[in-house]
Amino acid sequence: MKGVKVGANVYGAAALLLGAIVAIGGDFVTTWQPVPEDAPGHAILVLIGAALLIGGGAAVQWPRTRRTGGAVLALVFLIFALLWARRVIGFPQILGTWLGTAEQLAIALGGCVLFLPPLLRSERQPAARLTLRIVFGLCALLFGAAHFAYVKETAALVPAWLPPNPDFWVYATGAGHIAAGAALVSGILALLAARLLTLMFLAFQALVWLPQIFQHPHAPMAWGGNGVNLALVGAAWIIAELVETRAKQRPAG
Repeated sequence: MKGVKVGANVYGAAALLLGAIVAIGGDFVTTWQPVPEDAPGHAILVLIGAALLIGGGAAVQWPRTRRTGGAVLALVFLIFALLWARRVIGFPQILGTWLGTAEQLAIALGGCVLFLPPLLRSERQPAARLTLRIVFGLCALLFGAAHFAYVKETAALVPAWLPPNPDFWVYATGAGHIAAGAALVSGILALLAARLLTLMFLAFQALVWLPQIFQHPHAPMAWGGNGVNLALVGAAWIIAELVETRAKQRPAG
């Protein structure tokens, strides 16, 4: 499908990074990948997870294998989302469980778009495009809600040197998530919203997560946070390109 190359490359790079983190660390990054340590065959699951992330990440870099890679990564991240969803069922009052589910689901949607290009190209299948855009928008709404619910925790990640203060940026980016989510769900200014959301995730990468690697080079959370945020960059980019493709297909007048 035209228009998804760059987003797919970023998405695949993130999967490669996450797979390398799992393989080198010998375990999932449980902050985002809540595979129980007492799960049967946990060590084997780690190897399989790393192999699927690396294999899927490599596959989406090439047009001929992009659909297969997208399917693999969509499945892996959907499993992570379902593991989070178990926590939602157990603790529905804790917004953090919804946030974890939304993060992994949003990433899985990027793989879904890559896996379904012929379907998405078809003018007879508007429901598929609409569903992917709306679900991604709902995830963005949850991201925004989490910013407002966890101001102190989110502010701790904001560089202290950014004026005027960390709390301002927590509220500003939370509002940005909510505005983007509303646009994607409604379809009003959806392309602009998806592009700005991608830029915001890129800003998080540069200002929040990359510095963590230099400050805590041996911390799995620092590397995992970079991998997950980069995957969100790729997924948002893919969604933006999907919306753009749809806009170009719409007949004039």
